Amino acid sequence: MNKEYYKAYSHQLGREMEVNIYGHAGKPCLVFPAQNGRFFDFENFGMVDACASFIEEGKLQLFCVDSIDGETWSNEAGDPRWRIERHEAWYRYICEELVPYIYAKNASGNGGQYASGLLTTGCSMGATHAANFFFRRPDIFDAVIALSGYYSADMFFHGYMDDLVYQNSPIDFINGMSYDHPYVEQYRHHSIIICTGQGAWEDDMIRSTSRLKELLDYKDVPAWIDFWGYDVNHDWPWWRVQFPYFLGHLL
Repeated sequence: MNKEYYKAYSHQLGREMEVNIYGHAGKPCLVFPAQNGRFFDFENFGMVDACASFIEEGKLQLFCVDSIDGETWSNEAGDPRWRIERHEAWYRYICEELVPYIYAKNASGNGGQYASGLLTTGCSMGATHAANFFFRRPDIFDAVIALSGYYSADMFFHGYMDDLVYQNSPIDFINGMSYDHPYVEQYRHHSIIICTGQGAWEDDMIRSTSRLKELLDYKDVPAWIDFWGYDVNHDWPWWRVQFPYFLGHLL
């Protein structure tokens, strides 16, 4: 398996940011780490090995990004406006600095052909980010696999709401979209896979996923919303099962 390390200065964040790349060709996939996680976690927790066949066959190329959750979503004692503004800087880093690199890097392994869109994925908080980016930017992301995510900002901002928090709270902003909103029409033509177990530590995720399902159903957005069994816990062993399972249906 081809593995590369990419490090570049982000003007949006004012620091160098690190990315691990796995694979040489195929569908480009932006991977968000779990809460407070790092760009190497997906490999260290066995997720890269779990989908190795897709990578080695040239069907999938992973771009595993660093988080700054310690400054933003996890910084619950911090000033909420500063926290969400810092998150927006990270959002701009992803969309304006990293995404163009991903498209170009991926095209170099696909005979110069640029992908029609990126897949995004993550587990737990990584799923929260993956869904948020997908629903905010359906012009960039045309597929999402979100595993055990929470899709509202209320858990992290405790009742605080402003324009930027709203833009990063999918349950709120999808609820606020009209049935014929241009983004809603794009969602209808994309691939949406949202999954949670029903075992230990999944209660909040079940509630959030159920509400997201209601909103997408109401707007006639096709989505695979999957609730796994009561033995399926909020933990890596199950995510290692779920991720390749859904890839097998998507790729």
